[in-house]
Amino acid sequence: MHAYVYKSQRKADTYVYLAERDAFDVLPEPVRAQLGELSFVLDVALTPERKLAREDAALVREKLRTQKFHLQMPPRLVHDPLTEDWGTDA
Repeated sequence: MHAYVYKSQRKADTYVYLAERDAFDVLPEPVRAQLGELSFVLDVALTPERKLAREDAALVREKLRTQKFHLQMPPRLVHDPLTEDWGTDA
């Protein structure tokens, strides 16, 4: 399975994986409006062995099969009050 990855120009560290290149019509209008302009960044083969930096490749493949897109949001910052450390939940 191939995925076509686009970066949101409005939302930092937000990416959209599409099952078909430039098939933006599969995105619900509220999602599309929030993302703003999308710039193509990557054409990737999502094989079962494939590892992705911030996403579970199996989840991405399933979302592409069922809804034709997957939205990758930036990791949320998590504050540990015991250590005063800020980390991510990813």
